[in-house]
Amino acid sequence: MADSPSPKQVSLSDFQLLIRRMYHEKDVARGVEGTFMWLMEEVGELATALRNGSHEERVGEFADVLAWLTTIANVVGVDLTEAVLQKYGDGCPGCGLLVCTCSNAEKP
Repeated sequence: MADSPSPKQVSLSDFQLLIRRMYHEKDVARGVEGTFMWLMEEVGELATALRNGSHEERVGEFADVLAWLTTIANVVGVDLTEAVLQKYGDGCPGCGLLVCTCSNAEKP
């Protein structure tokens, strides 16, 4: 029996590069402020999808929010993989553990 093909996978670095290749020229021209407004619009659409949307709508809105956040990172020169590893690579930024033990009153 033949192995079934594995599903497509994309790393955070690959995704950031993909978004950069597709949109960077437009994103830089729009600037951080304009791009941030698009991100906020997508966050609102995600909120609506979380309240009333189908699973497919939620999937699309999560992807849109991630894409616009990645766009802003590209415009300002932040490597998202580096940022995530720096902040969360050793565990929770609050308590330092891989399974957070911070109180519910704290942000993490």
